[in-house]
Amino acid sequence: MFKDVLREVVERTDGSIAGLLMGFDGIPVEQYLRADSTLDVETIGMEYSVILTQINQAAELLDAGATREISIQAERLTTVIRLLNKEYFVALTLNPHGNAGKGRFLLRTLTPKLLDELA
Repeated sequence: MFKDVLREVVERTDGSIAGLLMGFDGIPVEQYLRADSTLDVETIGMEYSVILTQINQAAELLDAGATREISIQAERLTTVIRLLNKEYFVALTLNPHGNAGKGRFLLRTLTPKLLDELA
């Protein structure tokens, strides 16, 4: 089920490279990479999980409410991260010219499917 959702997001988003469902503990639950990809998506997820924890703590300190989504645009990769709950997040990695807006939309609309399976 998780792989099907990740596949749908990656295949329906122009310029996407990989999708990942991961725990904040840095342990990957599932991933999906395009056939031509050599990206180490697990390492990306592990590194970002540390940053996500810090962002959550900062949002709490600022009384900003729960963090829902984060986008990181680097020179060679864009990563859109949707926080599912206090334990898991889903991430989509794209090339810099990929359609991040569509990826964000798909992650948001498919979140309920992932949450149902995680329950």
